[in-house]
Amino acid sequence: MAMNPATEQPVTRGVLLLGPAFVASIAYVDPGNVAANLTGGARYGYLLVWVLVAANLIAALVQYQSAKLGIVTGRTMPEHLGERLRTPARIAFWGQAELVAAATDIAEVIGGAIALSLLFGLPLFVGGVIIGVVSMALLAFQSKYGQRPFETVVIGLLTVIAIGFLAGLFVSPPNGVAVLDGLVPRFSDSGSVLLAASMLGATVMPHAIYVHSALARDRHGKAMTVVDRGRLLRVTKWDVVIALGLAGVVNVGMLLLAAVNLPDVAGTDTIAGAHAAISSALGPGIALVFAIGLLASGLASTSVGSYAGATIMAGLIKRTIPVFVRRGVTLIPALIVLAVGVDPTWALVISQVFLSFGIPFALVPLLRLTNDRSIMGESANRRPVKWALSIVVVLVVALNLGLIVLTVTA
Repeated sequence: MAMNPATEQPVTRGVLLLGPAFVASIAYVDPGNVAANLTGGARYGYLLVWVLVAANLIAALVQYQSAKLGIVTGRTMPEHLGERLRTPARIAFWGQAELVAAATDIAEVIGGAIALSLLFGLPLFVGGVIIGVVSMALLAFQSKYGQRPFETVVIGLLTVIAIGFLAGLFVSPPNGVAVLDGLVPRFSDSGSVLLAASMLGATVMPHAIYVHSALARDRHGKAMTVVDRGRLLRVTKWDVVIALGLAGVVNVGMLLLAAVNLPDVAGTDTIAGAHAAISSALGPGIALVFAIGLLASGLASTSVGSYAGATIMAGLIKRTIPVFVRRGVTLIPALIVLAVGVDPTWALVISQVFLSFGIPFALVPLLRLTNDRSIMGESANRRPVKWALSIVVVLVVALNLGLIVLTVTA
C-alpha cells in the first residue's frame, strides 16, 4: 500500500501530498470533543478559548512527531515498539492499546447514534448498528481503492463537520473583543479548572498518535534520500498545520457557538440537550446542520479508529484480520452499551476517562523514539524540540491523571 515518493508521487507536487494529517485530525473533532466544547462555552462563555488554542498547538507538535517517525524510518510507531519490547511486555502493551481503541470507538459510535436519533428519531441501538455498517463500507472502500481516495472521503466528512459546527456562528457571530479576552489564560472557579483539564487532557488521543505514523508511511513510503526526506517533512509540517488548524477552528467555533447562544442554558452538558438548545436559540435549520455535522463526526472518527486498531495489531503482534471481522468485534462493546440502556452522555464521559489511561503509553515512547539519533539519524529532535516535547508530555500526562482522579472522586 505504500508508495515510493520518487516514482509514484513526486515530492515537488506538495499539494498532492497533503492528506494523512487530515485523517488523523478527525480524532480532534469526535463526539467527545463536541460535548466538552459545548459545555465549556455554555457554562463559562469565552473564558476557556485559550485552553483550546493551547490544546491545538500541543496536538500539532505531537502529531508531526508521529508522522515524522513514519516518514524517516518507514515503520509505524507500533512496529518500532513491537521490535523493542519482549513478548510479555509487547502483548501487555498491545492489550492496553486495544482497550483504549475500543473505548474510543464506544464514544464515536454513540455520538453517531445520537446524531441519527436527532435526525430521524431512530433508537440508539439501531443508530449504532447503522454507524457500524457505514463505517465498514468506508473501510472496505479504503481497502479496495487505497489511501488517497479514503483521505478524500474523510476530508469531505471533515468539511461537513466544519460546516455543521460553525454554521451557527454566521447567524449569531461572537463578540471579537470577548474572543481576544478569552485568549488570556485564567480560571474562574474549580469547575472551570476541571473542565479545562478535561478539554486539554483529552486533546492528545493515543490512537491518533499510533495511526499518524502509519498514515504518513503508507502514503509516502520511507524517504530514501536526504532531499526527498527534507521535502516530505516540509510538506508534512504544512499538512499538520492546515489539518490541525482546521480542527482547532472547529473546536473553538463550537465553544463560541455555545458561549453566544447557550449561556447558562440547562441541559447543555448532553449533546441532545445542546441540540435542543441550539434549535431554540438559532432555529431548526441550524440545529439540523449541527446534527448532520455530528453524524459526519461519528462516521469519520469510527472509521479512523478502526484503521488505528489495525495498525496497532499489525505492529505489536504482527497479526492481521479481515477488516469486516475487526470492525464487527470492536463494534460489539458500543452496541452492548446502547442495548442495555446506559445513559449515552455518561458512557461518553467514562470512555474519555478510560482513554486517559492510555495517554502515557503513547506519548512517552513517541518522545523516546523521535529523540533517538540511532533511529531517526539527522532527523532526531534537536534540544529545543526535546525540551518542548518533554514539557508537553509531562503536562498532558499530569492533566489526564488529574482528570481521572477528579472524575472518580467527584
